[in-house]
Amino acid sequence: MLKTLLIQMTDPHIREEGRLAYGRLNTAPYLKQAIEHALALPQKPDAIVLTGDLTDFGRPQEYAHLRRLLAPLGTIPVYLLPGNHDDRQQLRASFPEHTYLGKTGPVCYGVDIGELRLLALDSAVLGASAGSLDQEQLDWLAAELSAQPKCPTVIALHHPPFNTLIGHMDKIGLLNGAEQLEAIVRQHSNVERVISGHLHRNIQIRFGGTIASTAPSVAHQVCLDLAEDAASAWTLEPPGYAVHALSDHGQIVTHTATVGQFDGPFAFHEPSGKLID
Repeated sequence: MLKTLLIQMTDPHIREEGRLAYGRLNTAPYLKQAIEHALALPQKPDAIVLTGDLTDFGRPQEYAHLRRLLAPLGTIPVYLLPGNHDDRQQLRASFPEHTYLGKTGPVCYGVDIGELRLLALDSAVLGASAGSLDQEQLDWLAAELSAQPKCPTVIALHHPPFNTLIGHMDKIGLLNGAEQLEAIVRQHSNVERVISGHLHRNIQIRFGGTIASTAPSVAHQVCLDLAEDAASAWTLEPPGYAVHALSDHGQIVTHTATVGQFDGPFAFHEPSGKLID
């Protein structure tokens, strides 16, 4: 039985209306389509978390455009995290009603979503592409986990705390704090997932006794090339998002939703129940 449904969208890279990312990609329609797709799911999401690179340059007009794109979500709670393309202070100024963002320092918060706990860390470093977690955030995380040791918990941040073997992205991954984060997670068996963005791909790894993952971008993807000298490049593979579903057993089952128009659904059986030959 499904108890809580958390949608993770990431890396929309929204520009000002009419501006193209990388001079050739209008990212806004992709986020719009992902939101429409999520709203059409048979089960209504309990919340949506966006794990960074909300905008491309962190400009006020970009956040204003993002706000308009998120409006169709209506009363569904939306939780935002900055990535390396964002400006955390401008994010706060553009979404003042999102009081969980705090007022200064890293965007670090804990919220309850149904019977699930979401703990968010801010791995963005001003003026840098790579990420880092400071000791204050790590101490905060350890205290939060110790305070609710039995609650199924998801930890979210932008930079994945593991190497992905996509070399040019690992060079700008979480360069500080990953080992300490894994050690903290290993001490708390109620951590069901460590989720992140940044990689624009669906990637999973065993991490601290649980599963750490990245989600595909709702827009463009990073090319899948594991060569050490792979070029930094993106592709218009199908966009997607992650669906983290908490069951009545207290475990999270994660699905990847692919956004787009595809043939189907088609029944496997005749209306009588007979298998179609």
